[in-house]
Amino acid sequence: MAYTTINKSTDYFNTKLYTGNSSTLNVTGVGHQPDFTWIKDRTSAGDDFAMYDAVRGATKRIRSNQNDAENTQSTGLTSFDSDGFTVGTNGASNGNGDTFVSWNWKANGQGSSNTDGSINTTYTSVNTTAGFSISTYTGTGSNATVGHGLGVAPKMILIKRLSAADNWIVYHNAIGGTKNLYLDATNAQDTRSDTFNNTAPTSSVFSLGSATGTNGSGQTYVAYCFAEKTGYSKIGSFTGNGNADGTFIYTGFRPAFILVRASNLVTNFHLYDNKRDPINRADIILRANASNAEATNSEFAYDFVSNGFKARSSSSEFNGSGNTFIYYAVGQSLVGSNNVPCTAR
Repeated sequence: MAYTTINKSTDYFNTKLYTGNSSTLNVTGVGHQPDFTWIKDRTSAGDDFAMYDAVRGATKRIRSNQNDAENTQSTGLTSFDSDGFTVGTNGASNGNGDTFVSWNWKANGQGSSNTDGSINTTYTSVNTTAGFSISTYTGTGSNATVGHGLGVAPKMILIKRLSAADNWIVYHNAIGGTKNLYLDATNAQDTRSDTFNNTAPTSSVFSLGSATGTNGSGQTYVAYCFAEKTGYSKIGSFTGNGNADGTFIYTGFRPAFILVRASNLVTNFHLYDNKRDPINRADIILRANASNAEATNSEFAYDFVSNGFKARSSSSEFNGSGNTFIYYAVGQSLVGSNNVPCTAR
């Protein structure tokens, strides 16, 4: 069983469900003051995801299913609070009577400039305990490095150009620095040298090429970096076997959240959590790259079990034989004696 130094996972990550009122709404019960909040209307088809962070500032919205530039949404998420956040009247974050899911990560406030790379970040907010950082920077248009502050190499990075429309660029250690995925699109992994300069991140920096999606001259960006922490988070890959007795993926904890997709297919990024799916069976689908309302899959995709998750579908999208699936998972457990995660409910 995995050991961990994190006593309570909800101090650093938590999924919070709420119901909108189309007025000012204080969403509490997150368990910490979040620095990155990712919101989706579960009820209304066509409402985009909304992503806010404390580095760029409340009201500054980007959308995981769109390639558009950052915009100011004054009635979206209006503040990060001690036990959650406040939303205004915007329908995609607070439609009257609609149900919402929010995924919330703890970094370290707005942070400060990181000078480890050839590009000095505008701000880098770092939580080394939980392996998460947020950085904003201005691109140079030529090969460069950016400091992430984690002290260990991140295994997943999400980068969005803020100053103009461009795809979300995803680094994942399972496909390496020679390839990338797109969070807002269904494209299979793309082999290209100009996003991450064919280079894996180090313990201090991640590398950039000259692509406008990661490093256009004079363009501004945000990067969300995720490192693996034993007993709290796991970032990796698995190979599907194409049947309901699917691959088992060991994480060392019972998952609270999973972001997963087949990297070699034209397919979707799927989001699962233990609040919308409180039992083992994970079959309630949201797709990070689509505005669809929440839906229940006719054949459930994954089982959340005490020490990982197990594929339960024969579909190519969830467990296709020979397909490579990349994932990022966060655990839900309190720590028991000897710093071993308590995996039973």
